[in-house]
Amino acid sequence: MPLIRIPKRWELPESQVTPESIYWNRRRFLKALGLGTVSLLGGFWPGLLSGAPDEQDELRATIPPPHKPYPAPRNPRFQVDRPLTPELIAAQYNNFYEFTLKKNGVWKLARRFRPRPWTIEISGEVHRPTTLDIDQLLARFPLEERVYRFRCVEAWSMVVPWTGIPFKKILDFVQPTGQARYVRFVSFYRPEEAPGQKDRSYPWPYFEGLTLAEASNELTLLATGIYGHPLPNQHGAPARIVVPWKYGYKNIKSVVKIELTRKRPPTFWNTLVPDEYDFWSNVNPNKPHPRWSQATERDIATGRRIPTLLYNGYAQEVAALYKESR
Repeated sequence: MPLIRIPKRWELPESQVTPESIYWNRRRFLKALGLGTVSLLGGFWPGLLSGAPDEQDELRATIPPPHKPYPAPRNPRFQVDRPLTPELIAAQYNNFYEFTLKKNGVWKLARRFRPRPWTIEISGEVHRPTTLDIDQLLARFPLEERVYRFRCVEAWSMVVPWTGIPFKKILDFVQPTGQARYVRFVSFYRPEEAPGQKDRSYPWPYFEGLTLAEASNELTLLATGIYGHPLPNQHGAPARIVVPWKYGYKNIKSVVKIELTRKRPPTFWNTLVPDEYDFWSNVNPNKPHPRWSQATERDIATGRRIPTLLYNGYAQEVAALYKESR
């Protein structure tokens, strides 16, 4: 009997995929236009720079140029039905409390941060504990590019092309034991470079967690690049986790430690405000935040409010993870 394969909702036929040459030409074109013109093309730009040429050049300078192994081959299976957010808008609008509470100030304060040298330790319930230098990681695992939606708990969103490693490949490499149930992530602690970490009312360094099933899902990515080049500091250089069906704060930046555990690990925002941020933190338009609705979101490139999709549009891929979890 022939095997009938039903394509997943986010899979596109090759005929509908934008040719790579057009994608890169468009990217170079947008960068050449400058911030003022890009803002006109994109419409609304929250926290728009004043237009001073020196400040605009400073923002551009935070974006690393492509170099081997970037740009990575694009995986055409991962596409969305919205246009990409212009790169300079995404580079200027970030949450990264290690540096500042102001979204449009992260890129300035993160310039002092040093993402090299960098190692990531993987330990806990694994048969092959290891510590990998970031360049060893890039050499060992092939990279790919994926276009994902990104949804912040604050009800703003963007669409970006991440470059990275499917996280399951890393898990397969370290071989979880039969006792492993969760994955704990820890970020850096360098208050001399990250002024926000001098605020001791926060339990630095940042920490997050996923179930092993979530971390093994095909959507979960260890991202090392964005827009075809290495991650800028403000995006979590040199490596961050991307779980596109969860609110942005679950996508921990600048990871230094990964630990597989038997028990559910605590998470940063759940520790601080448990009534507002639970362990799961899945995008759900039907579950309002205690202080605002999650039914719609604001696209940061256009300013338009659009309906929020269950699991950020990835319900078909992840909904089965939660039938017995809650």
